[in-house]
Amino acid sequence: MTAEMQIDGQPASAADLSHFALSNYGAFTSMQVEDGATRGLELHLARLEAEAVELFGVAVPEATLRQRMRQALDGRSGRFSLRVNLFSDAVSLRAPDAVVEPCVLTTLSPPASPLTTPLRLQSQVYAREVPHLKHAATFGLTRARRQAVLAGFDDALFVDAEGLISEGSIWNIGFVQGEAVVWPEAPLLAGTGQALLQRGMAEFGLKGVTRPVHLSDLADFDAAFICNSATPACAVASIDGHKFRPAEPLISRLIDAWRSNACQAI
Repeated sequence: MTAEMQIDGQPASAADLSHFALSNYGAFTSMQVEDGATRGLELHLARLEAEAVELFGVAVPEATLRQRMRQALDGRSGRFSLRVNLFSDAVSLRAPDAVVEPCVLTTLSPPASPLTTPLRLQSQVYAREVPHLKHAATFGLTRARRQAVLAGFDDALFVDAEGLISEGSIWNIGFVQGEAVVWPEAPLLAGTGQALLQRGMAEFGLKGVTRPVHLSDLADFDAAFICNSATPACAVASIDGHKFRPAEPLISRLIDAWRSNACQAI
């Protein structure tokens, strides 16, 4: 299928999308949907509410968000990727102070395949602007990922000038010490995939802690992995020159922890 885009429940025309294409002021969430349901739906809805209030001053009612998502799915069964963007042509550089309920842009596309091959990461000194928001300003992270790939790596891991680790281009990272998962404490986006793992890990014998992690600490960890809404867990093979041991049993436990969260009907 080709991507299908709707704005407030109606097919989006080129004219409808002109402001969205020319301005990156807005935010979004992305999810994987199966038969009209997704894991962590309440996390995505809470994210959209917080984004709308912070960026536009007005939340989109939950009932409206669910309706727009159902309209995008149009009763179809099967697996899809669903992205929900919030934007408004009332907010611009010339009128930055408008308080308005944002439009809801939905994009339905084929499902994303989870990453399975261990990743080789390049650390880069970079931080996303307003990192706690999943906003539409993706120039910096795309450039960072491009630089990493052109240098022979798979992706970029963001650190500050002192080597404090935060997040990756479109994912969170976790480090493993024995039976504990250590999540970096730094300015970053709290991912829905990360939250689902945190909810389920205890059932599979893993505990979670959050504390600062620096590049100089890598030797202290047995393994590392990344996670996002499309990839429950994928091992990290290396960060710069530091190699981690294979982590297949751990990845299986993490995926089971993610699966322990029931899908919620949209």
